Amino acid sequence: MAQKIRLLYMEGVSPLRSQTVYHAVGYAMKPDTPNTIILVSPNAPYVCIGYHQDMQKEVDLDYCAQHNLPVYRREVGGGAVYLDKGQLFTQWIFHKEDLPASLEERFAFYIDPIVQTYRELGIPAEYRPINDIHVKGKKIGGTGAAQMGIAEVLVGSLMFTFDKKTMAQVLKVPSEKMRDKVFESLEAYMTTMTEQLGFTPDRAMVKDLYLQKVSAAFGGAEIVEGEWTPAEEAMAQEIDARFTSDEWLYQKGRLQQPALKIHQDVYLVEAAFKARGGLIRVIARLREGRIDDVAISGDFTLLPVFAVGALEQSLRGIAATPATLKAKIEEAYYRLNIQSPGVTPADFTTAIMNAVMAQQPA
Repeated sequence: MAQKIRLLYMEGVSPLRSQTVYHAVGYAMKPDTPNTIILVSPNAPYVCIGYHQDMQKEVDLDYCAQHNLPVYRREVGGGAVYLDKGQLFTQWIFHKEDLPASLEERFAFYIDPIVQTYRELGIPAEYRPINDIHVKGKKIGGTGAAQMGIAEVLVGSLMFTFDKKTMAQVLKVPSEKMRDKVFESLEAYMTTMTEQLGFTPDRAMVKDLYLQKVSAAFGGAEIVEGEWTPAEEAMAQEIDARFTSDEWLYQKGRLQQPALKIHQDVYLVEAAFKARGGLIRVIARLREGRIDDVAISGDFTLLPVFAVGALEQSLRGIAATPATLKAKIEEAYYRLNIQSPGVTPADFTTAIMNAVMAQQPA
């Protein structure tokens, strides 16, 4: 590993930039680019959805529009979340060879400095596999991973505060009673530094402490504040434009081809399955017992990023039976070297079969 890790402080940037900066560093990375850690926070609140999510199913877009909350899709898995300056995002953009090989080990390695930071502050945080951090059964942060160009990316946050009430408002739920339950659940099962300590710790002190723990994790590597390069800025401007386009925001959860006329042999079906590593949603078009088309979305983590599209493509035309589906998905996992912590080919099979079993005559 290189002797030095570049540090970029980017607090108080626009909501859009708080997401696109790490994408830009990832896609602009070259073999001689230093491993980079970005500490960033937005200057205004927003909503961010996971790469594989269907925005219209997960987010109350009317509420967001009424309250001037922009919505962005990141290239990292996980769920929809409300974000503001109460979180300090910790974004790693590293060369593959400088991180553990498996995604599970990578999450554990990335999370440990955050856990150690909380513990030093007097918060008894623990790593909760696959990629969460808990304090006495309450979540104090999740993490995500992606591949961008030659870069391996890991993201998470240090949770100073979190607006649970607004978080409950931005999620799409079937009723206000359900929304009340979401808020109650967030109150019961999420926490922050401020809640745990009874005060908000000094931000500069927490940042310094975190960087000490990161340095220790890398065997005492020097972390040096560096420069945001013109190439990274140019890349960020490209990604800014992509992230604000309708094509990017609305890309998931739709069938990839125009629907055929629905008749006695053709059905559109939808179902979901909660795997250990996240929720899987499936919309399928079935024709004469075969998968005519399928769209997979959800809050799981799956690498490489194109693998969901490849899975969808590979399933078209095959018999909608558990054995056939599982074999085809396992073959894709092997061929593409897919990693999906907590989500297996059997889980995708179950989700699709849940949709198949929900088949109703049109």
